[in-house]
Amino acid sequence: MPPRKKTERIAPPAKSASAVPGKAQTINDIARLAEVSKKTVSRVINQSPLVHKETRDRVEAVMREFNYTPDPFARGLAFRRSFLIGMVYDNPTAQYIVNMQYGALDAIRDSGFELVVHPCDSRSPGYIDGVRRFVQQQKLHGVMLVPRVSEDQALADMLAEIDCRYSRIASVSLDQASRMVITHDRDGAAEAADYLQSLGHRDIALITGPSSYRSAHERTAGFVEALAKRGIELPRERVVEAGYTFESGVASAERLLAGNRRPTAIFAGNDEMAAGVYKVALRAGISIPQELSVIGFDDSPLASRLWPALSSVRLPIRDMGRIAASMLLAEPAAASALAAASVRPHLIVRDSCQPPAR
Repeated sequence: MPPRKKTERIAPPAKSASAVPGKAQTINDIARLAEVSKKTVSRVINQSPLVHKETRDRVEAVMREFNYTPDPFARGLAFRRSFLIGMVYDNPTAQYIVNMQYGALDAIRDSGFELVVHPCDSRSPGYIDGVRRFVQQQKLHGVMLVPRVSEDQALADMLAEIDCRYSRIASVSLDQASRMVITHDRDGAAEAADYLQSLGHRDIALITGPSSYRSAHERTAGFVEALAKRGIELPRERVVEAGYTFESGVASAERLLAGNRRPTAIFAGNDEMAAGVYKVALRAGISIPQELSVIGFDDSPLASRLWPALSSVRLPIRDMGRIAASMLLAEPAAASALAAASVRPHLIVRDSCQPPAR
């Protein structure tokens, strides 16, 4: 009877002299330590079926031994594509951007992709060229466009020209369904108007966002049109354009609350500006909501932290980021299905509104 074959056990190779404990190893180090090519390590990282099990086991053992984490950019080079998703934004509200990033990270978790961000100034004449360099240098798989840059058709055209996938978040449809996350800001503002009217308010003021933002136009139109349907018109002096910032909310509220004839309610285009109204009211001794009702927009964490807690139109910003990132990873048909389930704002009623005193 022939002798039994011994089962060969593959042990991890001895540490190379160049493998310094505590020092981050590169893909070249892993290849040398595992006695394979760099291309083989890349195939193992990307779970290619072309690698024999014994070789895969050896490479993975070395990676575990040295706690090696693949660099997503190098990973993309091996397959001539990137495992990076970009987020391009020009937005003054920090919490909005943070929530958007959380949503994007929700979408790409466990996918092997990573998120890189690119803040820009869309008023700068060279900003589109800057985005182009960002996309090409990082070899991005795709780009999320956040308001207000999402509203710039020239930017979208540039991305299409260089064959970069993109998704756009905006208050109205601006592109193919497979590229759009529509937020329906007009409907949320109309709900705020309906609520103030139902409480009996007729002398109402509005602090809008900057005119360069489509969201500001949509929120203004939704609010004004909803009031008009109920016979309430906003005089010109009751509408003030601001900048979606706390400081601009303060400046706007100072104009609206000066003098003896004050509005009984103010709708601010976002929560930051609503917080500015709170500061001016407190300084002037105007009680919220007894003397002044206030509504914000976005329902950021700030809304529930103000006192009294701010009623605000909830825009599911984290969901918006999650859908926009998911669209970049999905096939076109699946991306269109994601877009069809677009987000809808709705009013969260808290303690900042009540019927007018007079």
